Amino acid sequence: MSEEVSRNINIKEPRWDQGTFTGRAKHFFMVTDPRNVLLSSETLEEARVTVENYRAGIMKPGLTEDELWRAKYIYDSAFHPDTGEKMFVIGRMSAQVPMNMSITGCMLTFYRTTPAVVFWQWVNQSFNAIVNYTNRSGDAPITVNQLGAAYASATTGAVVTALGLKSLATRLPPIISRFVPFAAVAAANCINIPFMRQRELKYGIPVTDENGNRLGESPNAARQAIVQVVVSRIGMAMPAMAIPPVIMNALEKRAFMKVSKLHPCLLYCFVSTEWIYRTY
Repeated sequence: MSEEVSRNINIKEPRWDQGTFTGRAKHFFMVTDPRNVLLSSETLEEARVTVENYRAGIMKPGLTEDELWRAKYIYDSAFHPDTGEKMFVIGRMSAQVPMNMSITGCMLTFYRTTPAVVFWQWVNQSFNAIVNYTNRSGDAPITVNQLGAAYASATTGAVVTALGLKSLATRLPPIISRFVPFAAVAAANCINIPFMRQRELKYGIPVTDENGNRLGESPNAARQAIVQVVVSRIGMAMPAMAIPPVIMNALEKRAFMKVSKLHPCLLYCFVSTEWIYRTY
């Protein structure tokens, strides 16, 4: 049984040591826990009150450390860290696993016709725009014009890339066409992220010393950060979008697939490692 909570817990930081893989894994499993999407408004409000009261030095009688950390992760899953406003539900980190797995499964399944390619690339970029807006920085807010430009450019880039590669893939082995969605997503990330963070490229991002003291803003640090984000986003897409096509190409030749007619989209969602690779 947990004892009553101490007044000296720093709930601004993760509960577990982020210097270890296990600590990072536990933290991100909590952050992306899909069950938080199903929590009621009353539960979210109760968590918000608990966290804000604790920060103000007010503690509910009988509150335990486990309950405080639970409230902290519920609060973080639903409320913006800078503005404190409740975030749109499908833009929350807790919605990323089911949303990304569903959209990825559909993109990898419905790639044979042009209307399907256009539709699912549009759905994916629309979802990305919602996530980017929901998680916008309070220190460097995204304007409506920036959001619109990034959305339009990323959607156009993804669709043009997908259709262009789809056309080329008709003259190549069938498995090649299965990688068209991955190439389109990679191209969209190369366009979308710099557009969304153009303000940082122009004015820089905050730079601090080892004690957390803000020294100023650096455009060079922003460029390095954006390159790293683009590369990591493409790398994160690889397990879910590059591995399943190989598996599905082999499975669809099996007799049980032809007999059961099990929809490929369900298998894509099953074999997707979306939740696991995001712990990195």
